[in-house]
This record gives sequence, C-alpha cells and structure tokens, in this order.
Amino acid sequence: MTPDHPHFQIRLAESEQDLLAAQRLRYAVFVEELGGDGELIDHAGRFERDRYDAFYDHLILVDGRRDPAALDHVVGVYRLMPGDRAVDAGGFYCASEYDLTLLEQSGRRLLELGRSCVHPAYRGGTALYHLWNGLGAYVAERDTEVLFGVASFHGTDTQALAEPLSFLHHNYLAPEALRVRTVEGHLTAMDILPPDQVNRPAAVRAIPALIKGYLRLGGYVGEGAFVDHAFNTTDICLVMDTTRISDKQRAFYSGGRG
Repeated sequence: MTPDHPHFQIRLAESEQDLLAAQRLRYAVFVEELGGDGELIDHAGRFERDRYDAFYDHLILVDGRRDPAALDHVVGVYRLMPGDRAVDAGGFYCASEYDLTLLEQSGRRLLELGRSCVHPAYRGGTALYHLWNGLGAYVAERDTEVLFGVASFHGTDTQALAEPLSFLHHNYLAPEALRVRTVEGHLTAMDILPPDQVNRPAAVRAIPALIKGYLRLGGYVGEGAFVDHAFNTTDICLVMDTTRISDKQRAFYSGGRG
C-alpha cells in the first residue's frame, strides 16, 4: 500500500513506536490545535489516547524523511475498528454520542472510523488522498459493507455553524435504514435554518475537508448533532453504505483498483 509519492508509506501501525507517534499527532491536532481534553490524555508526554485504542487498527501515513525515534514520522492517521471487535471493546466509541441500534441489528459488516487527522504541514496536499486509498484497501480486504464514525466541526456554538449543519441535514440526511440518531437527551437539531435560507457556497466552505470527502463518496449524515464540550467540537455522525458507491467513486477511494 505504498503511494506514488517517494517519501510516503500508508500502512497499519506495526509497533509501539508507530502507535505513540499516532497518539502524538492526535495530541497536536485534537488537544493543542482544537482545545480538546480527556480522562486518559497524557499532557506531559503529549499523547492523545483513550481506552478504545487497544481494540482499533491504526492506519498511518508515514513520511520517510521524518524521524521515528522522535515519534515524528506519522503525518496522518485513521483509527479503525471492525464490528466484530465491538463486544470486546465494550461497544463502539460512537455509541456514547449516537444510538447505533439500526446498524448493530442490521447484520451487515460494519467498520467504525475515528480520530482521523493530518499534520498541519501536510494539509491541502495529497495526504488525505493517501489515507483514503489506505482506507479503501482496508475496506476491500474485509469486505466491509457499512462505514460510520463521528466527524467534527471546531467549536460548540451551533448557531455559528447553522449554515453547514442545515445544509448537511437538508441535502445529506441518511435513508431510514442507516439513520442513526443522537443519543437521548443530547440531540441538537441540525435543521437550524430552512432550506431557502441556507447560503450554499458559504455552507460548503465551512464544511471540513474530511466530511466533504465522505459526501463525495456517497456518504450521509445521521440525525442530529452532538456537542462535545470536552473536545470543544460539534460532532455529526457520517454513514456510508459501500454497496451504493458508484464505480467512479470506488475508483477514487480505492486508488483506481475498482
């Protein structure tokens, strides 16, 4: 799974050094950049971690020019958990924010995605594309049918996010069979503005690149947002049925493998 870029390698974390470098990158993005916090975060060592890490595969983008000994070599990461590990993990991470009953009872092969981030110096280039290719290979190898996971907007002021949240609700709400919903008591409605009051160009500009990537591949959003004060984010749940992906979309995220 080595991309064309001569310095990049996309692979699963193979060692404690790889995992620590991934957690160091997560700390830089989710804690230092976005202001998040959590029970198991190591501020002294600068590692963002939680109890779920042991049950996930960590898909990492490695820049061979950077120093593994300094835990500096991982410049992109995705955390992935196949559904058959959920029982051992005590449930999916997303279940603390979204009711996943529809997916869990579907009998389909599930994959939860999370903690996706790219080093600031590599944004706007091909890093995210390489991560998508690695994800595509992982999905194909496991014959995954449904991908899901929370993705975040920075900040907890939903009125400031009214444009993008409303746009997503009106245009990308998941079909009923996939429409997970924010857990009881925490639902923040996303249809803040009616469709005719949404400034489409402004809304699209405000949507993070990762979320746009899912939408281009045929992804949907669940019902309602979850305001995560600990991580200083407003979360949405993205859901994608791989059987509905067109050949063109599949070629993009599988690196042309079809």
